[in-house]
Amino acid sequence: MARPVGATPYAAAPRRRGRRSWLVLLFLLVPILEVLALIGVGKVIGGWPTFFLLVFESLLGAWLIRHEGARTWRALQVAMTTGAMPAKELADAALVLVGGTLLLFPGFLTDIVGFFFILPVTRPVTRRLLERAVRSRLMTGFPGASSGPAPDGRRPAGSETVEGQVVDPLD
Repeated sequence: MARPVGATPYAAAPRRRGRRSWLVLLFLLVPILEVLALIGVGKVIGGWPTFFLLVFESLLGAWLIRHEGARTWRALQVAMTTGAMPAKELADAALVLVGGTLLLFPGFLTDIVGFFFILPVTRPVTRRLLERAVRSRLMTGFPGASSGPAPDGRRPAGSETVEGQVVDPLD
């Protein structure tokens, strides 16, 4: 039985829709939470101190991105020249990139997450969380990427097993 065009095995389409829903919710919720945090901090320490704190965070973030980005780039180059697998260095580079992007957004909540991704003290914790997420994703498999059974035991349509034996024509 052939799958209809556009159909995905293992019911991946509902899972993607679920992720999109989370992203939409995140893009709506984060700015609201940032504004509420800015208002809350402004009420506690005042408007101008809040403004100067945001400027200070931006300057500190820019310096930190430059410093940690260069450090991560050097570590990546060393790993590549020595022939070592640069998994840690690539993960660090990705975290610095994402953390730097988060620091570009004005607000305290995205800055906290951005600093958590960039700071050399907290980056190993974030890297382990990232590794765990990637490992669990690879262990469950990507929908449609393998011809084996899905995690729930179902096989995708059109993946019948054919019994036989391999014959070498040179024998």
